[in-house]
Amino acid sequence: MNKILSVILCCACCHFAAAQTYTLEQLKDSALHNNIAMRKGRLDIEAAKEQRKEAFTKYFPNISAVGMTFKANKEMVEMEMNPSEYITPELGAALAQALPVEALMSLSSPMTMAMMKDGTIAGITALQPIFTGGQIVLGNKLARLGEEASQLQLQLSEKDVEKQVEQYYWQIVSMQEKTRTLDAVEKMLGNIQHDVETAVQAGVTLGNDLLQVQLRQNEIESQRLKLNNGLALVKMLLTQFCGLQGEWDIKDAGLQDDTLLQPITSEDAHLSVLPEYQLLEKNAEAAKLQRKMEVAKNLPSVAVGAGYNYHNLMDNDRHFGMVFATVNVPISDWWGGNHAIRRKRIAEQQAHDQLLDNVQLLEIRVQKAANDVVEAQSQLVLAARGVEQTEENLRIQRNTYRAGTSTMSDLLQAQLLHQQARDKHTDAFIALQNARLAYRHASGQTF
Repeated sequence: MNKILSVILCCACCHFAAAQTYTLEQLKDSALHNNIAMRKGRLDIEAAKEQRKEAFTKYFPNISAVGMTFKANKEMVEMEMNPSEYITPELGAALAQALPVEALMSLSSPMTMAMMKDGTIAGITALQPIFTGGQIVLGNKLARLGEEASQLQLQLSEKDVEKQVEQYYWQIVSMQEKTRTLDAVEKMLGNIQHDVETAVQAGVTLGNDLLQVQLRQNEIESQRLKLNNGLALVKMLLTQFCGLQGEWDIKDAGLQDDTLLQPITSEDAHLSVLPEYQLLEKNAEAAKLQRKMEVAKNLPSVAVGAGYNYHNLMDNDRHFGMVFATVNVPISDWWGGNHAIRRKRIAEQQAHDQLLDNVQLLEIRVQKAANDVVEAQSQLVLAARGVEQTEENLRIQRNTYRAGTSTMSDLLQAQLLHQQARDKHTDAFIALQNARLAYRHASGQTF
């Protein structure tokens, strides 16, 4: 019996221990490994690496092989000859002594020659580009730039994922803290209810006071239901976002953080380390390379090559090798190419202007984020002061109610004001956390 009881207790302990608790950093780490945006970003980097490797192969010779066999319904080459036109009198006299009469007569009539009714052709060629106007070099630079841009995009995705996780996290903290407030309110209402019930039984007060307390308790129960539903929904979102499994919860963070009220300044910002800033620079650099690439497309290209070929078109196997050089000079392409170059030059200027404009916007974003932190710090201080004031007011109202100098409505109103002040303090704390989060991401800070 004792053994069975031990097994049951062990199973129960295992069940209760199964709920994993996570810190904020653990949730971020899980999201960075499992979130779909991060997986996509890593695959984009792999694709960019393959594109860079593909561009590098353009430095090597282009080797191609060709083979063909055919059979036509008639010979592709046909020609007529009249031998008599080429026989001089002296040659005719000599042929008359050497050839029979039938052969001499055939030479006086036109003859038809036909060839290449079927055959086989095969060959292999290697073509090495010598000068392409810089297209190969520029193509490799663009490919490397694309790989760097994909890495920066992954960093940007990491920032966005971490920011979203932290926002979900503080939503959960907010709801849990408001749940604690409801617990405290329920406990206080329970004590008031006990005092009122005692007073009603003693005939000191009327049942209306008890009814007011019960109605207030119903409101608290309704608020708890909404909080629980909201908390469950945010946990579901965070579970999907971080790729979590099974039951879990966050480690109790509370509303204590001594660093929250430390002053910050926008001068601490480092825009040059921001992925957004570096992506703007890459965009301007890519526009410049694309303009050069457009110029290169309209320059002459030079290549050398070698090949080995075979054919039997004359019913005779022929094998031969060859070396060659090619020069391609675009002439009519310049008619449209000139406009294409101008278009790329305009795009380059637009990318440069966009860089300057967005850098200014990034600076404004940092300043606004810093201002929001300062404002949120002030709101938190005011909210903390409001909690102290309503707590003192609640104490006074409870004492005066017990002394019979105030009504139940006054006491419940004081309790409501205190609850609202605590919720406002919770909201101010979370707002400051989110403001500091926004400042950290806007300025490149890592605190």
